[in-house]
Amino acid sequence: MAADLLSKIEQLILPILSSYGLELADLELKGEGHRQILRVFIDKPGGVTLDDCAEVSREVSTLFEVEDPIKLAYTLEVSSPGLDRPLKKAKDFERHAGRLIKVKTAALVDPDGRGHNRKTFVGELLGLDGDRIRLRQTDRRGGEVLIALADIAKANLEIEF
Repeated sequence: MAADLLSKIEQLILPILSSYGLELADLELKGEGHRQILRVFIDKPGGVTLDDCAEVSREVSTLFEVEDPIKLAYTLEVSSPGLDRPLKKAKDFERHAGRLIKVKTAALVDPDGRGHNRKTFVGELLGLDGDRIRLRQTDRRGGEVLIALADIAKANLEIEF
């Protein structure tokens, strides 16, 4: 049911984001009891400004007053995904090729055949290869690995200094 509600919310706000040249980076609905928080993470090439967040917040609030997709009381938060933004969609992995990322898989995998099953991988994202990401590892041994998108539980950009 929560997935259905998030899908409905996404469909409602995508036209707003598109009209401002923005994209939906992530969407969360969290909370307990009668108070929930709807977090809308927006992004665009070159980054998101405070004005972008304010415009989207105003437009979404107005739309939700009419559509009322969330029946309980909620707080709307609109922000950028941050420096360590999550990577969820195939296009996220395409756009951020060349960046340092951290990937956690749902189950133990050994994509490089080293005989060392693990869940966490850090390296330079080289892009997509079909339905898998190509990653140049930054550990001592290095090497490239392919990790299926379906195996990824979580992926984020790593902050580079």
